[in-house]
Amino acid sequence: MFGWFFIIATAYAQGHNLIPDAGLPLNFKEWGTLATISGKQTITQERAVVLIANLHCFMIGLCATICPLPFSDPLLLDPTQGEMYDRAMETKPYGVFIPMKTGLTEEAEMMNGRMAMFGLVALIVCSCAQNKPMLDVVNEWAGGLIF
Repeated sequence: MFGWFFIIATAYAQGHNLIPDAGLPLNFKEWGTLATISGKQTITQERAVVLIANLHCFMIGLCATICPLPFSDPLLLDPTQGEMYDRAMETKPYGVFIPMKTGLTEEAEMMNGRMAMFGLVALIVCSCAQNKPMLDVVNEWAGGLIF
């Protein structure tokens, strides 16, 4: 869900010129090897913003792995945690089809995460098939409301 938020925020920023000179490549003298893709080619400022957003999402996922919630996989939980560990051990795997429950439930959170990942895969496939930037595809999906 964070990924979608940052994709839409980046598309909005691009459409309203909030990223200064989005199409210009990063200056190698200022950014060094962080600006390079391969060889001497550098990434644009717009892609640098998307890269930072993806790095942020990666770090959130990493933190969730290091410090898991009690309803998640008990693999990394400490057995001496007592009630949290016992609750995680009693939780059955969600499987492919998650039972739908209303409200803020663990099942709803799992379904939201799966649907967000499905949407990201669909975005990548559509972007590659149409040979368009991902932000343009997101704007088309939103009916041109973003920019």
